[in-house]
Amino acid sequence: MRLILASASPRRCELLGQIGVSPCAVDPADIDETPLKGELPAAYAARVAADKGVLVARRHPGALILSGDTVVAAGRRILPKAESEGQARKCLELLSGRRHRVLSAITLIDAEGKARHRLSTNIVIFKRLERAEIDAYIACEEWHGKAGGYAIQGRAAGFIRAIQGSHSAIMGLPLYETRALLKAAGYPLD
Repeated sequence: MRLILASASPRRCELLGQIGVSPCAVDPADIDETPLKGELPAAYAARVAADKGVLVARRHPGALILSGDTVVAAGRRILPKAESEGQARKCLELLSGRRHRVLSAITLIDAEGKARHRLSTNIVIFKRLERAEIDAYIACEEWHGKAGGYAIQGRAAGFIRAIQGSHSAIMGLPLYETRALLKAAGYPLD
């Protein structure tokens, strides 16, 4: 049974390894990830994960396709994957001293083309960040390409007062849900 990971994220590959899964191939899906007008964070994450899976499934008929998307949301607002220092700074200033949600959606498309979806909703609470802390985090460039401008598996872990939910989902792949979907599709685990 061939498993294709539809993601360019090295973190997702590493996380799969934690549950003993090694994809046969990694084939990132290059799609437009612009939120639709009025689209809420959970719907956005689910749609993007599904769209990635469908695109890659066309290139690998008969394989299992695993795709995902992780979104940081402050209320109804979808925070960007920070591509500039200014974006990262705005995200960190917004998240400072408050709770936010990290939504991690996954889609698994089986060999017959049937798609199964899961969404992991997690709460993260940041400490109030001092300007010097934000400056130092921006300088380390760990934020680049990260949803909400931070990576929980790096230096930003020191900003987090509490989490409620799945640490792996906040990193980018909810392992409990992923394992359940793979088992349901007959992928050999254990």
